[in-house]
Amino acid sequence: MERPFTFINSAMSADGKISTKERKQVRISGKVDFNRMDKLRAESDAIMVGIGTVLADNPSLTVKSPELRENRIKAGLNENPVRIIVDSKAKTPFDADIFKKGEGKRIIIVSESAPDEKVTKLQEKADIIVSGKDKVDLLQAMHELRKRGINRLMVEGGATLNWGMLSNGLVDEIYIFVGNLIIGGNSSPTFVDGEGFPEKELLKLELIDAEKIEHGILLKWKVLVR
Repeated sequence: MERPFTFINSAMSADGKISTKERKQVRISGKVDFNRMDKLRAESDAIMVGIGTVLADNPSLTVKSPELRENRIKAGLNENPVRIIVDSKAKTPFDADIFKKGEGKRIIIVSESAPDEKVTKLQEKADIIVSGKDKVDLLQAMHELRKRGINRLMVEGGATLNWGMLSNGLVDEIYIFVGNLIIGGNSSPTFVDGEGFPEKELLKLELIDAEKIEHGILLKWKVLVR
């Protein structure tokens, strides 16, 4: 089944946490890494997050650099990539920043179990993809995105979506900035949560590159086929 080339980009603390125990986002990397992330966004066809990230952080998922936005427009593209939320139950707030900030297309991926009235209201603000019965079928959804012309997909978490994508074999590469702080907490989200792999099925990676950036390190991994 065809799908986009997909990579996860994330920042985590030295102990593997991506936010605090209250699910509050903290600044882990600095300006250099922020600019790197902005360039990755500008070079992607779409950016995808899970509903947990939307509810916790309310991201706009826009390209911040005016120069990068202008380059996209010169190339005949919208100033922002398509912004996608994986939202099985259609919980996306109607006043979320993803709807209020920046030009471009939005897609909400819901399951058949999402309330009809919420889906109808979201259709006023975004294209809707229905995939899966009780929760989003990510394999089917990625195939649908590829049919819609999305060839390069950037995933920005959170931990539950990262698990879903990785456990279904839908990720090609992972870019992680590891920052110089400890967050701690047994309830703090890690880079990947979910059920976890059993010992005999652990997901293996191949290190592509490691680069010191400011006070942390950027690790680039290739996901090996299981």
